[in-house]
Amino acid sequence: MAHYLVFLGSTRTSTPPSPARLGERVANACERLLSSLPDTTVEIIDPLTLNLSDPFKPHFAYAKADVPEDLAALADKIAHADGYVMVSPEYNHSMSPALSHLLNHFGASLFAFKPSAIVTYSMGQWGGVRAAVAMRSFLSELGCLPVSAMIHIPKAQDALSEDGQFAQDQERWESYFGRTLGQLMWWAEAASRYKSQLDPTRVSPAFKTAPSQRNAPDGEAS
Repeated sequence: MAHYLVFLGSTRTSTPPSPARLGERVANACERLLSSLPDTTVEIIDPLTLNLSDPFKPHFAYAKADVPEDLAALADKIAHADGYVMVSPEYNHSMSPALSHLLNHFGASLFAFKPSAIVTYSMGQWGGVRAAVAMRSFLSELGCLPVSAMIHIPKAQDALSEDGQFAQDQERWESYFGRTLGQLMWWAEAASRYKSQLDPTRVSPAFKTAPSQRNAPDGEAS
């Protein structure tokens, strides 16, 4: 049984200009289509349901006994998921600050060696493609490498109903989504199977002590 998390990258609930929680329609569509696959379960991660501490303090910065309940629960979900769908609008030609803020609470080791899919949307004609460019490098650094196919939804308020159904051209839209979600499923299954043969942390151990563990040798004699 494969399990996926769909991260909803929006906390905005007011209008104008867009219908309230336009991203929720996109997340619902992703959940619906992924859930239709055999032996697959899906959960939407909505930042509005989480109590994120302010000022910012990531999950890994707490002593284990002091981790806030919401962060601890989500860290466990991230660690046990097989893949991720990242849903984002475009802010200043980049990804949603709501999504980056949420993801930045967690270390890359929780996401590592698993795939992700990029899904962007907008009210206009571009579908958030510029946000997707920034998301590729962000997700790669996080460890959940994005699959090559992406989903961009222009005029999402017209394309999708509130429950994530396509308002028109349903067959074409489902085929378009299916290419990306199919890649996500393929890579997730491949990674899961290979992990049973070889622990990826043996091949590439996580950095646990200090950022300097990333550094190349400085060339000085020991």
